[in-house]
Amino acid sequence: MLEAAIARCVALGRLARGQQGDALTQTLAELDAALLQLQAERLAAGPAEQAPEAELELDLSGYLTGWNGGAAQLFGYAAPEALGQHILFLYADDDEDGNIAELFVDPANAVAEVRRRKKSGELVWVRLALALIADAGGEPCGMRVRFNTVSEPLSDEDKVHLHARIIEDSDQGVLITDASERIVSINSSFTRITGYSPAESIGQTPDLLRSGVHDADFRAQVRAAMQGYGPWRGEIIGKRKNGELFPQSVTISVVRDRAGQISHTFSLFSDISVHKDAEARMQRMANYDSLSGLPNLCLLTQLVDQGLTEARRSQQHGAMMVIEISRIGAIADTLGHETGNELLCQIGRLLRLALREADILARLDGAKFAVALLHIEKREHAAIVAQKLLDALAAPIVIGAHHLQVGATIGIAVYPEDGVDTSSLIRYADVAAAKAKGVDSAMLFYSEEMNQRAQEHLRLESELRLALVNDELALYYQPKVSLRSGRIVGAEALLRWRHPVRGLVSPGVFIPVAEETGLILDLGTWVLEEACRQVRAWKDANLIMPPVAVNLSARQFDAGLPGRIAAVLERHCVQPEQLMLEITESLLMRGTDNVVAIMNQLVAMGLSLALDDFGTGYSSLAYLKKFPISTLKIDRSFVIGLPHEENDCAIARAIVTMAQQLRQEIVAEGVETAEQMSFLRELGCDQLQGYLFSQPVPAADFERMLREGKRLAFASR
Repeated sequence: MLEAAIARCVALGRLARGQQGDALTQTLAELDAALLQLQAERLAAGPAEQAPEAELELDLSGYLTGWNGGAAQLFGYAAPEALGQHILFLYADDDEDGNIAELFVDPANAVAEVRRRKKSGELVWVRLALALIADAGGEPCGMRVRFNTVSEPLSDEDKVHLHARIIEDSDQGVLITDASERIVSINSSFTRITGYSPAESIGQTPDLLRSGVHDADFRAQVRAAMQGYGPWRGEIIGKRKNGELFPQSVTISVVRDRAGQISHTFSLFSDISVHKDAEARMQRMANYDSLSGLPNLCLLTQLVDQGLTEARRSQQHGAMMVIEISRIGAIADTLGHETGNELLCQIGRLLRLALREADILARLDGAKFAVALLHIEKREHAAIVAQKLLDALAAPIVIGAHHLQVGATIGIAVYPEDGVDTSSLIRYADVAAAKAKGVDSAMLFYSEEMNQRAQEHLRLESELRLALVNDELALYYQPKVSLRSGRIVGAEALLRWRHPVRGLVSPGVFIPVAEETGLILDLGTWVLEEACRQVRAWKDANLIMPPVAVNLSARQFDAGLPGRIAAVLERHCVQPEQLMLEITESLLMRGTDNVVAIMNQLVAMGLSLALDDFGTGYSSLAYLKKFPISTLKIDRSFVIGLPHEENDCAIARAIVTMAQQLRQEIVAEGVETAEQMSFLRELGCDQLQGYLFSQPVPAADFERMLREGKRLAFASR
């Protein structure tokens, strides 16, 4: 200021110099000299000192470790008063923000405007800039904060206009409803994302976007947020105007009036289709083989780990197979890698078709696949599946103009005998596959005992197939005898296998193999044909023949069964009344409606149905009322303890009483003693079948019994 005053005086004096004479000239000269001296002193002293920028430092817990002069000048606290204090001592009392702004660095937004309190109590708006402080090792150890004062925040009116502009220009869709849940406002992003214009949206409810894929519980959570029970954040599947479903990230909250009542609800949402697609691609890359599309080792391990957890809980068996395909390398070298890759994909498809839906097929690497059987009833079943896989690869595979033949070796590890974790099972199956290749075997178990059992199982299957064509099968007939007259009133046709080396093979040995391999269909067809042929032969020999019962497997019981039976009856000129079909309880549990429809067709043809082994499965009066069954057979397991076992007596009495109420005939199987026969007769049982009268016998012996009129010696006449 002094410098400026002197300069102004000098300038005015010069204007009046000519009028004031020498005295004024002298005074101006002195002022000129003073001005030059002042300028020289200022130049020597340098520029005036600026007030330092307010800066402080914090540790990671928020306690002050640094406080410069600018901070002291801004907030009014000297350094000794501030150091050691927590940063919250600068916060206003009514500041409800749960976050401590000075401790959170967002790389995209390291500057923020906040309100802070001076020592005097005055509140001031400041702009803070944050930076991390690192120690010698590069680890964060604190925070540096710089403050600059800013002008007062926007007025309420300016805020309204600014917020409206921000909402309209936001990339997020905004949906605002009133207290009646009617849409009152949307932004342009809402229209861009959903396809609905304001005219199509205003006045509607948010159900406009409802996809219908969420359950009632999920919708209840969203509605609770709209009714003011707290904000809700999550993902919702919405529906665009064109019907397309899309995933969205949604935040829902409410606005209340001065009385605390909900006046509006707002939803902010973003279309996350792109993110979901990218996530799905990443997930697929991590879990699936890029060539074949099959699960890879990573996903195989996850799935088998889950399966083994369930297997441990239910004490079930499982198996892991490693399948090594041969000749892939030679084919790729000769015809090119594209052909080799297509061949691998085709092999994967063939293997998949040979497996059940619940079985897991994965590609490990190169020409190596893995199969996990999570639930098998018997360990030997793994060998049956392995043979199916080998059969699937037996025929040449057509790739373009080429018919390519590959080979395979399969190693099998069984849970829990060989291993109890996924990695061990895969490793042991791999070892078995390598060993199988070395000994020129198509399949090999890791356990030698299992190899022997599997080989015996496969040998039995192979020999049973030959038995069908080599005339090694025969039907034996076990008489059913009336407990009133003692006469033979029927017979059950039972399959027997006369093996050229083993002799007579028990049905308990070969029937389970036939069921597991599907051979039971061929055996069932043979039994039906042979029984009808024999009935016709007896008729031609003028033998009055009672009905012959034939057992049906659940595998035979399909929609085509009535037609197949009708064709056999017609072929042999046998009346339906001469044939009875015996079914097991397990069949009744397979889709009631379909089973009843097939049964009704059979009964309409004139055939009668018997329920075999009653009481051993899911016996229920409810399904006995539904099914057109004319005969109940009491299983021998309930007969063997009669009349001494109290429980067996009670069960037999209950079955007989039930059958009488339903007007069904009762046949007791496995009757071997006169005491058993007498007890059953007193109960009201109609027929018996068992060694007391006769074991199953060849057709000629049964014919002789009929011609001789053989009777049960102990029956009343």
